[in-house]
Amino acid sequence: MWQPSVCTWWGPSGERRLELPSPSAFTRLLQPVLGQTLTPLNPGCACQDMWSPRWQMGKSRLVNEEEQLTMAKRLQARRLDGIDYNPWVEFIKLSSEDDIVNLGQGFPDFPPPAFAVEAFQHAVSGDFMLNQYTTAFGYPPLTRILASFFGKLLGQEINPRKNVLVTVGAYGALFTAFQALVDEGDEVIIIEPFFDCYEPMTLMAGGRPVFVSLKPSPTRDGELDSCSDWQLDPVELASKFTSRTKALILNTPSNPLGKVFSRAELELVASLCQQHDVVCIADEVYQWLVYDGYQHVSIASLPGMWDRTLTIGSAGKTFSATGWKVGWVLGPGRLLKHLHTVHQNSIFHCPTQAQAAVAESFEWEQLHFGQPSSYFVQFQQASQRSRDHVMRSLQSVGLRPIIPQGSYFLITDISELKSKMPDLPGATDEPYDSRFVKWMIKNKGLGAIPVSIFYSAPHRKHFDHYIRICFVKDESTLQAMDKKLQKWKDELGP
Repeated sequence: MWQPSVCTWWGPSGERRLELPSPSAFTRLLQPVLGQTLTPLNPGCACQDMWSPRWQMGKSRLVNEEEQLTMAKRLQARRLDGIDYNPWVEFIKLSSEDDIVNLGQGFPDFPPPAFAVEAFQHAVSGDFMLNQYTTAFGYPPLTRILASFFGKLLGQEINPRKNVLVTVGAYGALFTAFQALVDEGDEVIIIEPFFDCYEPMTLMAGGRPVFVSLKPSPTRDGELDSCSDWQLDPVELASKFTSRTKALILNTPSNPLGKVFSRAELELVASLCQQHDVVCIADEVYQWLVYDGYQHVSIASLPGMWDRTLTIGSAGKTFSATGWKVGWVLGPGRLLKHLHTVHQNSIFHCPTQAQAAVAESFEWEQLHFGQPSSYFVQFQQASQRSRDHVMRSLQSVGLRPIIPQGSYFLITDISELKSKMPDLPGATDEPYDSRFVKWMIKNKGLGAIPVSIFYSAPHRKHFDHYIRICFVKDESTLQAMDKKLQKWKDELGP
């Protein structure tokens, strides 16, 4: 008696399977393709090797026909159109060779603080129930400490269940926010230069990115530029708000520029958001890394902004443990409930042990917060020293770093070298900074990231004379950088 079975064969793109409910269905399928009558050798089996030689001879034709039918179908969702290329893959691969000093990727290449490592060890080797699921929207001890810690900073009574969501890194928080709030045709204002995931996340949600650029002001000869000189034009910013504007994303301290938005700048953004009923998505993952006496101000702490702001943070950036991938979103219940809906219907919850480690780390920091023993204080001081080290070294070969006020990063002006080496190899439409970084990796052994990738396509050509450097690196990495730069300087001559 015939049993439904599966016919399996290998085509150019891999294994193909087809369920065959009956002999008649099988012959109806194959005869039009092969143009001949088929006779099964064993009527009770649909396996291809049990059919006559005529089927064996014709099977390649069947595969080709099936491949053509498959290729005619659109596989990817339209929301992926135009966002498949990721420059990080290319530049990380180029910087991965053993002799390359990788100053491109934004991660510390030194251990997290001892108390954080111990916290993770406790989570792994302690309570065995930490190997199991936890509450969907966050491990309760973590949501409680986040509510307590940031409630004081934001001047809010934060409910751990309603106002906190733990996510797979800040990246996951951003994605969840866009999916929850941005609808087809909604506009999202993005300030350039911007962390490059903001644009594709807007597009994947069906939104339309609207860009407004920070403009550098001229400085006196002989002085280094500062990112504080990069300003928003208030009139231009106001012109970007329309009846379709749903959200504005604000990154402070910013990546890649390292700008810390002043209270006056935040008040301008807040006023426009309130005037036009716009949500502010505040990416504040670098809030503890602010230099030269500047102060980080959370826009959610300004009058009238808590109720329309999502504040995003990162344990990876906070405790120098980017691989833990624990992030969070804080905000009013009227917004968070929609992020909860996305979260519970996608990843549902995040790894319990990593959340437990972050909770214990925050408990340690809360005991030391504001004191010289605070990790946030010590990490900020160490990062500022590294920043100053890198800026001095870059100037030795004719690069002009823009002094960052915060974050892991600085950008440096390569205009002088561009004037000396205008025709670097690469595609004709490839921005100069991209070609320069590839040249620098290959010829100088130093990895960086071109700043043009942090701009929208129409604006890239105006900002293709900058590269991004990550200075939050181990002392041994900075010394290796110095050797590369010294060799470069010697090659330049007097």
